[in-house]
Amino acid sequence: MSPAPSASTAHPASSRRTAARFAAVDLGASSGRVMTGAVGPDSLELREVHRFPNRPVRTGGTLHWDILALHQGVLDGLRRAGPVASVGVDSWAVDYGLLDADGVLLGNPVHYRDARTEGMAGRLAETLPPQELYAHTGLQYLPFNTVYQLGAARDSAQLAAARALLLIPDLISYWLTGVRGTELTNASTTQLIDPRTRDWSQTVAEAAGVPLSLFPPLRRPGDAAGELLPEVLDETGLDGPVPVTAVGSHDTASAVAAVPARSGRFAYIATGTWSLAGLELAEPVLTEESRRANFTNELGVDGTVRYLRNIMGLWLLQECMRSWESAGSPQEFEPLLRDAGSRTPLRSVVDAGDPEFLAPGRMPQRIGEACRRAGRPVPDGPAGTARCVLDSLAIAHRLAVEDAQRLADTEVDVVHVVGGGVHNELLCQLTADACGLPVVAGPAEAAALGNVAVQARAHGVIGDDAGLVRRLLYDTLPLRTYQPSGDHGSPQEWAGAAAAVRAGR
Repeated sequence: MSPAPSASTAHPASSRRTAARFAAVDLGASSGRVMTGAVGPDSLELREVHRFPNRPVRTGGTLHWDILALHQGVLDGLRRAGPVASVGVDSWAVDYGLLDADGVLLGNPVHYRDARTEGMAGRLAETLPPQELYAHTGLQYLPFNTVYQLGAARDSAQLAAARALLLIPDLISYWLTGVRGTELTNASTTQLIDPRTRDWSQTVAEAAGVPLSLFPPLRRPGDAAGELLPEVLDETGLDGPVPVTAVGSHDTASAVAAVPARSGRFAYIATGTWSLAGLELAEPVLTEESRRANFTNELGVDGTVRYLRNIMGLWLLQECMRSWESAGSPQEFEPLLRDAGSRTPLRSVVDAGDPEFLAPGRMPQRIGEACRRAGRPVPDGPAGTARCVLDSLAIAHRLAVEDAQRLADTEVDVVHVVGGGVHNELLCQLTADACGLPVVAGPAEAAALGNVAVQARAHGVIGDDAGLVRRLLYDTLPLRTYQPSGDHGSPQEWAGAAAAVRAGR
């Protein structure tokens, strides 16, 4: 695979000559990639060197990640990256691998969309009520949080044989270095971390029956995470030593670190398979009202709190397109969006945060059924369904931004959209119309950029200041601003549609 075009415009050659190159391993739910970032004091140039599929596998009735294929993709990418000053790894959250006493993986990690966690929240609530669980961890209810996965595995032979638990990016890092650690931003998604102390919650672990001894020591973004093993150097052709640096290993933590904001009065929406919409705060919000609004307090780079709500995101449209293809009616993405853009706005909407859309399969039919139950018109064909999805996501973005401001007692004047949804111009415009705020779209590869930026800071290439990093990104990245237009519904129509969705929750 040939390298992709540069994701940014570099500054003059004098800056490029002094730039250091870093490798960002960025694993997403549908694909993984290895990217290199050339960073100097006033320059940043990102290049994709290898992309590979992430195909879950169902076996024995359980949905697994093919973690060995992902690791091979990482090795192939590092081979194509060439000499680098450091490597950083980020991925999705909550999932993990178990190691035996010899450090060998005990089976492929289970996918968070597997049904094994059904009923686990209720079991934990018998020993630790939801109000107390939130007061200790600040994490929103999601049925696949690590604490529930461990509850589902409690009586398994695999967990009984385990001597260590590594979250996905920590597992890849361990295979690269032989050094174990638990990076904090990702650990905060397990529902076992107290966001005030930024350490494990003994209270939650005891109530859930989770032995915290399984987790290696915590480390933070910027910490050293070992060096590439000799066998990895041989496999990749790299000359050692090559350090591995802990980054915001939860991909959303890295993505938020790369929001190119010019001031602190911003909301962000990290878009992709999920939409994660919220604010960057200095302290968690642990009120009962926050819990009822299903907001989460995950930890970010530089001791920040990512106060956000998880929304189903473009998974809804991705699953629709898979269904249409399986039914023999494949859709091309760009023509579909053009047709969707011409449809009547806000005709059919659903609650894009509803857990009923979590599982794969029959997504167009399930969306239609949700519209019917809510007394709204069933979308007409692929274009109508796509418009329903995008209008619904824009409303979910609006509700999350509104609620975050109210619950955190703060105000914003701009919404930054980062991640894969940046390429969806219709979604960006609908989000501006729904929120009634300008939307700044970009960068698309925010997680990889945040990954690279943390490495560059740790190695002294750029200043150790989040504001400096964000100004660098703002100055070097191509960004697009969408203003509320009224072309896709008036402010009153958006307010009415949002109120209807809120009332139906």
